[in-house]
Amino acid sequence: MWIRAYSAMWMLLGFLFILYLGHLYIWAMVVVIQIYMAKELFNLLRRAPEDRLLPGSRLLNWHFYFTAVLFVYGQILSPQLVNTVIYDKFLHRILSAFIKYQMVICYFLYIAGFMWFILSLKKRSYKYQFSQYAWTHMILIVVFAQSSFLVANIFQGIFWFLLPASLIAINDVAAYFFGFFFGKTPLIKLSPKKTWEGCIGASVATVISAFVFANILGRFQWLTCPRKDLSTGWLQCDPGPLFKPEFHSLPGWIPEWVPSKGISVLPVQWHALCLGLFASIIAPFGGFFASGFKRAFKIKDFGDSIPGHGGVTDRNDCQMVMAVFAYIYHQSFVVPQSYSVEIIMDEIMRSFNLDQQQAVHAKLGQILHQRPFGI
Repeated sequence: MWIRAYSAMWMLLGFLFILYLGHLYIWAMVVVIQIYMAKELFNLLRRAPEDRLLPGSRLLNWHFYFTAVLFVYGQILSPQLVNTVIYDKFLHRILSAFIKYQMVICYFLYIAGFMWFILSLKKRSYKYQFSQYAWTHMILIVVFAQSSFLVANIFQGIFWFLLPASLIAINDVAAYFFGFFFGKTPLIKLSPKKTWEGCIGASVATVISAFVFANILGRFQWLTCPRKDLSTGWLQCDPGPLFKPEFHSLPGWIPEWVPSKGISVLPVQWHALCLGLFASIIAPFGGFFASGFKRAFKIKDFGDSIPGHGGVTDRNDCQMVMAVFAYIYHQSFVVPQSYSVEIIMDEIMRSFNLDQQQAVHAKLGQILHQRPFGI
């Protein structure tokens, strides 16, 4: 227990320090975590006798991994990369060409790995090699692709990375304590120590924490401002309506001796309630999946990278599920929808009949003829 507490303290201090350094360093932390997770999972199905006969198999795994890194982060961070070198014409030209042909580059890197795999097949190792090939792709899809949404959340504003990640930790700790003191009814066979009492108590604690914690985090521009480039300077921005306090009057039945007649609430706190519900009800199934996986392979932990906690994968199984939901929720319900002129004009034209559309086109043609450089 003391080893677990000691390592947890150092992890927390290191995490807070990296948060202070900013977006770029948090991204670097996520990349390191992803590499450690991939390493632990690559090693899970390895067998020494076969590996001695296939000396290039490990290198092939990492070839596929870093091809995925190049593709995913190129897609996620292309706006930030362009904005970082926008004043350097040479670098801007090179980077623009890379972004334009990034999909082609990554595709042929993958095809090179595919051909490498086919050419490396050996007669008595077919089954082992194909299992490694399938296992590598499962890691890329289930682990790397999901955890990469953490990076997308970071550059939307550290708030959208920190709040979901914190809720997972709060739910985990609350479930432990509620289960320890009140737990009697088993929740799921995959995790015999999980109880309904711990789950319900943790859900209530997590939702309340989400509402309160969002109010605290939402008042710091360093956490709420999106990062448009890869610099490390201080951020200042208009926080937007989500992070501007709104005053809500208390109901009339509140006793008169209560000093305040209302509360100040950030609109983002209502969104935080949804994140809290997901973190307490759905995200734990990522942990159940990992538990079932470990039982299938008869292992206690995925690794021993963190003293007292097991491997890095053991600490981040629920975070991946939460990261995907936080990104999808932010894009669907928080980011305002923007429409191009073409989409707006298309919707307008659909409401006209054929004669009206022809009249509009004729009028636009006259305007463009009078002003050849456009409207």
